[in-house]
Amino acid sequence: MEILNYTKAHKDFRKKVREFLKKEVIPFADLWEKDKIVPREIWQKMGQAGFLSPTVPKKYGGPGLDLLYSIIIDEELAKTEQYGLFAPLHSDIIVPYIITYGNEEQKKKYLPGCVSGDIITAVAMTEPGAGSDLAGMTATAVENGDEIIINGSKTFISNGIHCDLVVLAAKDPAVENPHAAMSLYLVEDGTPGFSKGNKLNKMGMCSQDTAELFFTKCTIPKTNLLGEKGKGFYMLMAKLQQERLICSVMAVAAAEHMLEKTISFCKNNPVSGKPKSKSQVNQFTIAELATDIKIGRNFVNKLIADHMEGKNVIIETSMAKYWTSDMAKHVADKCLDLHGRFATLERCSLLRNWRDIRVMTIFAGTNEIMKGIIAKSMGL
Repeated sequence: MEILNYTKAHKDFRKKVREFLKKEVIPFADLWEKDKIVPREIWQKMGQAGFLSPTVPKKYGGPGLDLLYSIIIDEELAKTEQYGLFAPLHSDIIVPYIITYGNEEQKKKYLPGCVSGDIITAVAMTEPGAGSDLAGMTATAVENGDEIIINGSKTFISNGIHCDLVVLAAKDPAVENPHAAMSLYLVEDGTPGFSKGNKLNKMGMCSQDTAELFFTKCTIPKTNLLGEKGKGFYMLMAKLQQERLICSVMAVAAAEHMLEKTISFCKNNPVSGKPKSKSQVNQFTIAELATDIKIGRNFVNKLIADHMEGKNVIIETSMAKYWTSDMAKHVADKCLDLHGRFATLERCSLLRNWRDIRVMTIFAGTNEIMKGIIAKSMGL
């Protein structure tokens, strides 16, 4: 079933991405996990190879390619067994805010660096007391002449250590409506009053540089307002469709990779003189997992096509985000079962995948939030 029209150029591009990751990323995944961070240089190598922000228009230093090129990169990265190089967040979730809402000066200033890897981005929404409920955030942004004074803290910020540019959500305390009070701002690393906390030690995605960010009388020029003042909440909501779609792409690709490795393991590891793949119970488990993955793949591919056509599929992407992340978690769990005792060893890469996958049901809006959105759309 062909839903997406991958051209020869797309297929050739996938080969180049695979070759690059095979040489520059996969051999170092274990080291990066041990060091609990990826080197900054890999971002620049990604940029030099043309694998960062491929949808940035040519006039701003980008390749000006369609979203399928981003999908290819995201799928292949999901198979590298490390999430430290969180390029999908940078390229397909954060940079699009600048493409869509940035003014000409902002686009010319930041987008070329986002493509080259000289600028790594982060988005700062989550706070210690406000996660999925964006309206509950307390970080403030107060105008003072030609400047804006920001106070507050953010947590669980991916790319938080390496980031050079932060898309920050903060409120005007003078506006009572929490949605109308929110705006987005561009804050550069090195800005007085902006500091980064220690990297957070997590259950999974250990090489991903997740951190706390602190803003104490952080002063930025008013020209660093991204888009219209008071429209921040609505700007965030408008971009959630692609964000949740990208999360679904990563979940399906990770599930495909885990099952592929598990099938190979079962074929090449005997039990009582026969390969594990010859056990009917194992065959049935693998068949069930393959079916779930195929259902998820076709659903996500259809949403990619709809999204690229400009259709409103926010409800459907909410469905996909919760279902595919739950599915990937289930696949990881069952793949560990099929690996048996070997799965208890740290050298079993599926164990790392199992830990990494777990957070997918939480970020980009918890799966409970996704179900709430779906229920509301049904008039419940």
